[in-house]
Amino acid sequence: MDRAQKEKLVEELGQIFESSGVVVVSHYEGLTVAEMQDLRARAREAGGSVRVAKNRLAKIALEGKPCASIADFLTGMTVLTYSEDPVAAAKVVEDFAKTNSKLEILGGAMGENALDRAGVEAVSKMPSREELIASIVGCIGAPASNIAGAIGAPASNIASILSTIEEKAEAA
Repeated sequence: MDRAQKEKLVEELGQIFESSGVVVVSHYEGLTVAEMQDLRARAREAGGSVRVAKNRLAKIALEGKPCASIADFLTGMTVLTYSEDPVAAAKVVEDFAKTNSKLEILGGAMGENALDRAGVEAVSKMPSREELIASIVGCIGAPASNIAGAIGAPASNIASILSTIEEKAEAA
């Protein structure tokens, strides 16, 4: 890798560190290519990405960034999982680590906040952006359905009363 490629990689990593809602750092020693592809596919489905980068270049890219505290985790064979959604990458990595013991989560960063192993686990248990939007829409939609039910109720009550009167008239 020549100097121009390294500079381009440092710039890309810098953009990742600035724009991501969460970055999770893990050791991936012993993962097969198929397992790594599975991790990448899971991250892609959740709206995130997985990146393997040289630790030295990643540390250079971290200088002056809000999540510079994760530089201490960049030793050995590290993989970065990141997403704009502050929860998606953490959920993907946690789920993958449950089924694959070769992936060791070291920590991460959520904006300026450094996360240790327990912090990443706590973030992964939070509801994602889509789950929050769905619950808000449900709360907004509930009053409307209640109003529609209340408006429709008198009409159905009148219809059942008329039906009962009709049945009594026929029986008599």
